Amino acid sequence: MPAGTIVLLGFVGSEGWPRFSASAEAADEQPSPLDRWSRRIIDGLAAALGGSALYPFAGPPWLPFQRWAQRTGDVFISPLGILIHPEYGLWHSYRGALAFAERLKLAPRTKPSSPCATCAAKPCLTACPVSAFSTVGYDVARCRAHIASEAGAACMSGGCLARLACPVGAQHRYASDQASFHMRAFRRG
Repeated sequence: MPAGTIVLLGFVGSEGWPRFSASAEAADEQPSPLDRWSRRIIDGLAAALGGSALYPFAGPPWLPFQRWAQRTGDVFISPLGILIHPEYGLWHSYRGALAFAERLKLAPRTKPSSPCATCAAKPCLTACPVSAFSTVGYDVARCRAHIASEAGAACMSGGCLARLACPVGAQHRYASDQASFHMRAFRRG
């Protein structure tokens, strides 16, 4: 179905985490609990609203969720390569989207600017204990090796130290159980 409007859905900060962590999917010890929970919730919304459910984890082919998010003008590429939101910082994620055939009329919005443009210190680039992030990119293998080692315990239990160093949206940082869940998923991936 050609889409006239795509509405991105996901978490901002830790607000949605208690709902997921109390779900049957979180407790059943089956693979991919967050993806299965997201499907259940978003499929229900799609049925109720007459849209089609789309997922960032349902490929290949992989849908361009990051590009869709950037087209909103509400997020920007951070020095870490992660999309940053002016209010929520690095603490947001896209769990799915609803596609509608019609072009929905949306309220006019102001366009924010990137918070990274005025951040002179860029503490995110110097906080990684193994320098996995740099101005030329992200060394995934170096990061994975670090978090698999004893030295990476702080990142595994509390979240990525480079991400935690960003001052934008600090009040929306993930709680340790949410951060640890995502770090374990990244390590398995």
